[in-house]
Amino acid sequence: MSKGFTGYGTTAGRSSRRRILRLAGAGLTTAALGAGLTGCEDEPATGGAGSTPPPRTVSPESDGKAPEGGRTPAPLWTKSTSAETYGDNDELVAVGGVVIASGDPLAALDGATGAERWSLPGGAVPGAPLLLGDGDNDGTLYLASGKYDGSVIGYAPASGKETWRSHLGKEYRQPRPVAVDGSQVYVIAEILEADGSSRTNVIAALNSSTGKLVWKEQRDLGTQQNGVHAAVRGRYLVYTDFKKNLTVRDTATGRQVWTQKTTKTSYGPFAVHQDLVIVPQGQKLQAFALSDGSEKWSVEAEQFTSFREPTVLDDVLYIADSGRTLWALDPRTGKKVWQSTSLKDAGAQVPRQFVRVGSTLYGATDLDERGGIHALDAKTGALRWTFNDKSGDYHAWLVATDGKHVFALHGKKLHALPA
Repeated sequence: MSKGFTGYGTTAGRSSRRRILRLAGAGLTTAALGAGLTGCEDEPATGGAGSTPPPRTVSPESDGKAPEGGRTPAPLWTKSTSAETYGDNDELVAVGGVVIASGDPLAALDGATGAERWSLPGGAVPGAPLLLGDGDNDGTLYLASGKYDGSVIGYAPASGKETWRSHLGKEYRQPRPVAVDGSQVYVIAEILEADGSSRTNVIAALNSSTGKLVWKEQRDLGTQQNGVHAAVRGRYLVYTDFKKNLTVRDTATGRQVWTQKTTKTSYGPFAVHQDLVIVPQGQKLQAFALSDGSEKWSVEAEQFTSFREPTVLDDVLYIADSGRTLWALDPRTGKKVWQSTSLKDAGAQVPRQFVRVGSTLYGATDLDERGGIHALDAKTGALRWTFNDKSGDYHAWLVATDGKHVFALHGKKLHALPA
């Protein structure tokens, strides 16, 4: 993930789906797990739009160049890391010539060589997002303090030096940044009671220059600090949670502009494009106006299938469904750009995170069997190749790019692939 990511929801807290995936390492079979997560899926078909033969599994030497003819590339480098990830998109970032995976110690590796550039013991709270803000010198990396002292800290990604710090107050516990824009960092924190317990939480905005509190608003009783995905677009801060809430606040005042219940619990990121928030709701993908919450368009998948997480890249919305169909849509209207069955034809797993470099769309999957990092034709959805390290690790795959390399994180292993 790179700068300008604020159009996509990020996560503070983890979903039950992530916990299910971790149980896979304790003996659940991939077949049973896949059935529980993806619903009813058709048997792989042959032919169809965007279809390609199953990708080759051989990884020839690539000499630092992207492969041709559908060949799977060999990693430019592979490093063992301290990664502690739960499968969410904001746990791996690439910026300022380095790639960083959430873990303890928090380490930044040189994107070109894999050499360690800096390391920060206790730098990241497990499960908290790595948030990148725009600015000089490739922006600022915002983290909840790994010392659990109530601080939110900003670091220069290229050097690991602390550049900013804020403290919400002693009456709040475990503040976690959930979104950032050009002037503010948005955090959610528990409100402490006199007995040390907490039944409510607050959402607040901190000035990204001074660290001073700009505003804070108590959220409704029954809402949770964990499970929040958030994004910023202009004057609107939008977020979802495990309680089926979709909420928009004014970034200047914190005032709630509108809120409504979603039909399904949103466990993954949503997308924001221009004046719309786009949320997967099971079989339906819906777009709502940021200004008033009115529905602007919706798209339905086939019966018994569910949409995964959406991503908007270069003004195209990419999303997969549990039936292993890939969709490219116009995010302004919901109109189809293309639809591909290439994953179904190859018996491949469904991606839930996307990045794009040039004409290639890269998708990272949750499950490892016939999954990994898919390289797809961004104009058709045709499957070019799939990279898998064959480790069998049950962790979800994560993908990020700096425009020159594609970084694939799987458990503790971080691979750099030629873009």
